[in-house]
Amino acid sequence: MLIAMAGLPGSGKSTVAEALGVQLRTPVVSVDPLESAILRSGIESDQPTGLAAYLVAETIAESVLRAGQGIIVDAVNAVSPARDQWVLLAERVGVEVRFIETVCSDTALHRRRLDERRRDLEHLAEPTWHAVEQRLDEYASWSGAADACPRLTLDTVSELDALVTEAIAFLRS
Repeated sequence: MLIAMAGLPGSGKSTVAEALGVQLRTPVVSVDPLESAILRSGIESDQPTGLAAYLVAETIAESVLRAGQGIIVDAVNAVSPARDQWVLLAERVGVEVRFIETVCSDTALHRRRLDERRRDLEHLAEPTWHAVEQRLDEYASWSGAADACPRLTLDTVSELDALVTEAIAFLRS
């Protein structure tokens, strides 16, 4: 199974993805460290490094899926083309895709998470609250091929254990 995470930066998707990966013994491929590596290689930041990172994540995910294993893709997936990328990959490989979207309904908590986050990704700055607010305006409603796929929305104000339990029940249903 291909599990595609979605949600704004700081909404808790990486935390949920990592905990879910541990519980399911499923690898997680995260777009942000891939983009950091692309930038570290010397490719200029004015190039479409985010797109490149999504394509690298897709290549890794395809390899893992073709080997008969499941994978969790950790990415913002803010727009339909990004989400549909995972649907098309699942169709190409012949596996099911499920989306887990994270939201944080507590604005103060969401902002605090961003302010306190330190991922140490070389060449990739942590997003500011202002940047997240701008992304919220760009975050597309669910449409296209991904809209027809099973999707769970988790409000990450809840405890991580409860979120992982809910996600596992969704994935097994």
